[in-house]
Amino acid sequence: MPRKSKPQQQAGDTYAKLRVLHPDAHCELDHKTAFELLVATVLSAQTTDVLVNKTTPKLFARWPDARSLAAASVEDVSAVLRERLGMYNQKAKNIVGLAKKLVAEHGGEVPQTLDELIELPGVGRKTANVVLGVIWDKPEGVVVDTHVQRLAQRLGWTKESKPEGIEKALCGLFPREDWAMLSHTLIFHGRRVCFARKPACAACGINEACPCAFKAENVGRKPPRKRLPIVP
Repeated sequence: MPRKSKPQQQAGDTYAKLRVLHPDAHCELDHKTAFELLVATVLSAQTTDVLVNKTTPKLFARWPDARSLAAASVEDVSAVLRERLGMYNQKAKNIVGLAKKLVAEHGGEVPQTLDELIELPGVGRKTANVVLGVIWDKPEGVVVDTHVQRLAQRLGWTKESKPEGIEKALCGLFPREDWAMLSHTLIFHGRRVCFARKPACAACGINEACPCAFKAENVGRKPPRKRLPIVP
């Protein structure tokens, strides 16, 4: 086994402490099958897991698998999504489209490779790696959402600002067997301690290892939008 570099060792030590702090870290999208997780993850774009979890029981009660969803009308699916989710028309189009492609090209089953998954409507690298990691524990990268991006920057694990660069940096710091759980653990810490606004640094169990401790407010956050001047 190759010897770890100093950055890899330091990142690994911090991650080990995070795992102790969040031993229950897991994907918080409710699902029973790979198909349900795939659809739920597509629906989670630009919204919270909480709202998705309030939407999917009704959705899957009517269309429990790829074949039934493939036969649904986009309008009917959109009507269910619009009760709680934004972008409901586009999301309905995506999940009906991906269901049709699953039936036509994969026998109604969710494929187990990133290349096949990202060919489905509404499915990008992030969504594909969520499914690959949670269902089969074989992600082909680290899932980088807003929480992972923020924590990776605050912990000094990367200076990259775009998800692709952050993912590459994290994959270089951590062994492949850590990739799936790493994102869940960082998301848990981001949702519970290292908030975007007013991070709870005093209560953070890894503040001694964080280069941004007690000064993290503006690190890893999108810059505020410039407001246009009001013309009298």
